[in-house]
Amino acid sequence: MKTTGKPKVRKPSPNESAQGGQIVLLSVTGQSPAVLTETVWALAHEKPAIIPHRIVVITTTEGRDTLKSELLSPPENSVWDQLRCRLEGLGHNLAGRLQFGDTPQDIRVFTMFDPKLKRNRELADITSKEENAAAADIIMEVVRGLAMDDGVRLVASIAGGRKTMSSLLFSVMSLLGKEDDLITHIIVNEPFESRGLKPKFYFPPAESVTHHGVDREDKPISIGSEKANIQLGRIPFVALRNLFERDLKKKQSYNRLVEECQRTANEHAKKHVRLAMRRSRREIRVNDQPLTLSPLQHLLLLFLAENAFAGRSVAGKFANALEPLAEFAAQLRKSCNPQDGNDRRDEAILPGDFDDERLRKVLDELKAKLRSAGTQAAALISVFPVKGRFSLDLPSSSIRLRD
Repeated sequence: MKTTGKPKVRKPSPNESAQGGQIVLLSVTGQSPAVLTETVWALAHEKPAIIPHRIVVITTTEGRDTLKSELLSPPENSVWDQLRCRLEGLGHNLAGRLQFGDTPQDIRVFTMFDPKLKRNRELADITSKEENAAAADIIMEVVRGLAMDDGVRLVASIAGGRKTMSSLLFSVMSLLGKEDDLITHIIVNEPFESRGLKPKFYFPPAESVTHHGVDREDKPISIGSEKANIQLGRIPFVALRNLFERDLKKKQSYNRLVEECQRTANEHAKKHVRLAMRRSRREIRVNDQPLTLSPLQHLLLLFLAENAFAGRSVAGKFANALEPLAEFAAQLRKSCNPQDGNDRRDEAILPGDFDDERLRKVLDELKAKLRSAGTQAAALISVFPVKGRFSLDLPSSSIRLRD
């Protein structure tokens, strides 16, 4: 991959720069470092071009070794050097741009505490629940350090690494990313995404190179590098940081942060949930969304709504709610008006084998029905009973009950 001739350098457009700061490309990679060069290539071909100032990669020890051997070696005229030379040849001014090397500031390796060694150790791969949790914390730490800096525009590439890495990066970016940050993927046509090509493909060189490999049917193929089509996929995301500003300021683990944000989201949702029920009819309204329930679903939700409206406390364990629920069903049946052919209170009957397992099943069925009715109805799920609390977490002012 040689670039001949003196490069024609142009000045970067105002849109290539972060507002008052730097553009940082953050990528998770595994055994395919080409996603990094392809992402840089695709960013440079955006209109206007996006040329990062710095590159930060989060990976495993195996990923680090692959990055060093494939992109950063030899010290002179490495693939990374060739990429820079190629982009300069296309007229891009790379002064102060595409800074990347093999230092810990450039390549951050996943680590976790090893109780046997009594110290942190680097991860060669992510294959267990514990390693996944450690990886999440590392990703959050790196993203926090970049995204919380108002002088940095973060471009997060989820094109490489295991699916768990890219999923975690997307999740963390949704929590910490700014509105003008980007989450990207890379789209490369066949067979250039294949690691089996010889020579390997990293980006289109100035002079065409013929690559040899096999297609999906294992038939030999030869194809010129000029046939490569690299496109940047922008993945829309909702920047939630303004909703959870208080939670995000705390330095805590990824799992704890998600729990705190979920609690905050539930508190916010609870303020906007309204439930209207009739004791004699199985039709309800959640945020003005009508819904018809089964007899057991209606009985359970009415039991929860009556207790919440009256401010009555309910035992924490689901099993402890069985007897009060049975008593409530009996009282509801007695209040049925036999003269009203539409009165359904006589259907409030618990099966003889009704236990806490069946109670959970009815609750799950009710959640599924609310979800299928749309987002307005599904909002009620956020105040449903949870482990340690068998109650509807709604104020009486949000509940309307009538016969």
